[in-house]
Amino acid sequence: MAKIKVTKVKSAINRTKRQKQTLEALGLRKIGQVVEHDATPNILGMVKKVEHLVSVEEA
Repeated sequence: MAKIKVTKVKSAINRTKRQKQTLEALGLRKIGQVVEHDATPNILGMVKKVEHLVSVEEA
């Protein structure tokens, strides 16, 4: 399974509750924090919903 690195690059202030919960579910709390996940359809869908707040690269 391919891996992706997700980095939080923007604040969640003034974002919807759903977007904040998605970031939390991805394990992202602070700006600049990086987490690594398997590139499953579930994770990719979550990333797509908050793509304006994160950056993604293949690991």
